[in-house]
Amino acid sequence: MLYVGKAANLRNRMRSYFGAPWSMEGKTRALSESIDDFEYVVTNTEQEALHLEAALVKRHQPIFNVRLKDDKHYPYLKVDLADPWPRVYITRRVVKDSARYFGPFANAGSVRRTLDVVNKLFPWRSCTKTITGNDPRPCLDYFINRCIAPCTSHCTKEEYDEVIRQVVLFLEGRTDEVVRRLRREMAEASKAMEYERAGRLRDQIESIERVTERQAVASTRPADEDIFGLARGDDEAMVQVLFIRGVKMIGVDSFTLDGTREEPDGDVVASFLKQFYESATYVPRRVLVPFALPEQALIEEFLAERRGGRVEIVVPQRGEKRQLVEMAGRNAQESLDAARARWLSDHGKTQTALQQLQEELDLPALPRRIECYDISNIQGTSSVGSMVVFVDGHPRPQLYRRFRIKWVQGANDFASMAEVLRRRFQRARERTIAESGAEAPEVERHGADGGRADASFAELPDLVIIDGGNGQLAAAVDVMREMGVKQIPAVGLAKQHEEIFVQDVSEPVVLPRASQALYLVQRIRDEAHRFAITYHRGVRSKAGMRSALDSVDGIGPKRKQALLKKFGSVRAIREASIEEIAATAGFTSKLAERVKAQV
Repeated sequence: MLYVGKAANLRNRMRSYFGAPWSMEGKTRALSESIDDFEYVVTNTEQEALHLEAALVKRHQPIFNVRLKDDKHYPYLKVDLADPWPRVYITRRVVKDSARYFGPFANAGSVRRTLDVVNKLFPWRSCTKTITGNDPRPCLDYFINRCIAPCTSHCTKEEYDEVIRQVVLFLEGRTDEVVRRLRREMAEASKAMEYERAGRLRDQIESIERVTERQAVASTRPADEDIFGLARGDDEAMVQVLFIRGVKMIGVDSFTLDGTREEPDGDVVASFLKQFYESATYVPRRVLVPFALPEQALIEEFLAERRGGRVEIVVPQRGEKRQLVEMAGRNAQESLDAARARWLSDHGKTQTALQQLQEELDLPALPRRIECYDISNIQGTSSVGSMVVFVDGHPRPQLYRRFRIKWVQGANDFASMAEVLRRRFQRARERTIAESGAEAPEVERHGADGGRADASFAELPDLVIIDGGNGQLAAAVDVMREMGVKQIPAVGLAKQHEEIFVQDVSEPVVLPRASQALYLVQRIRDEAHRFAITYHRGVRSKAGMRSALDSVDGIGPKRKQALLKKFGSVRAIREASIEEIAATAGFTSKLAERVKAQV
């Protein structure tokens, strides 16, 4: 199965797959070329169609759908209430029975950590023996307060059921209610002079409070919300979910999505929500997402049906809710970066990637050291360049270098790239001359960046990757020929279609979408882009500070430096009072008033 979709008008939907190829997006064109036959199912309502779509995507994992990675295997916590003496355990199957299920969790590590916490806080039985109450003695769990020993009749059925109720409330995030119940029990035990039991309950309350204290306060008002953030890769994405119950964040989890290439952000999140809540055992009253979704009203109806009550999908624009959505997005990006780092740490995969790269690009040797270059500017201002270095498929941040564009005016990426490469290989030449004991020509020292002993420039790369297409590559090759390093292979990576342009080859190389080599070059290119953007923001920020203060009469370099040292930013200067500015070294009240008026 290639793809699962739904449509109110099947004829119009199918027509979109059989139009002129040039009018289609890349993903749709690839799908249409692969179609052999199609099947359809007629449903009574749009809701039924949405349910069926989510179920079929989960079951068949079609390659052209956005899909939860390994969705069939997500684990849950199960509390089997049909058992007279219920346990809490991990399962990967959700069936319609009287049990309570909690999840899905992203992986076995997440669910085991939660199970461990529950096992430490509540004394339910973890054994699988048949409970008769006639065992001669309890096991070790009873003596370390991990079980109240129904096997030896140390507790009644009602007492054990109360423990299970507390477990369920805790897993639902209703910890305040659990603590209130335990305090009430402790008071009753103390009143009945059952001081040992009261002491155990006190210790349990303290343990629960210690656990819940570590849960971040996420809201000033009680809420029942799931909050979603999205981070995108090239053919995958990461969704971060924050679970808010009451005023606290009771859980966080990350889920990987495949098949997201060329899909709009809204479609990716909408596809995730349908699959996630098709499996989820609890649907909150409100779902917060970073942007509006297609078919949002229909998805709200779908969630309301699952919940048995109204559900609202909200795109917060400001305030603490917006901050939570942004935090979820940042965490999603960190999770995606960590997943890529884990991939890169796999020696077998990186070696395979390097070998594939050598074969596909017809390189003379394995590209042990790869350097990638990127240019960043906004309308030609504050132009900077970045150089990142990967050795044996792994990033080497200590070898990264950044360049402030000195000799190019305006938005000219070709000339800026040429300048960066000229300075990089000029440094390599200077280092070689310095090691030989000869004096470098004055013209060569003129463009140097940093000290001549910089080790980052000492070793020449086995492959140079330029972020861009044929134009950027041509500029790079001309410079490398001029600098005497034309033997080093150079390629350009165009982001739009992930085509690799090779010097002296007319047709671009297109690596297989699932190849390790493509994943590696994308990772290298993304790292160069990130490094360039980070530097560019800093340069632009400093330039903004200087330009704002330079316009104030009477503010010279020393006074400007004193202001920035004291306040840190132009924004902080704007927010400061006249008295605070006047108290800065070298300032008077009159000059402070002028700063407030002009900055």
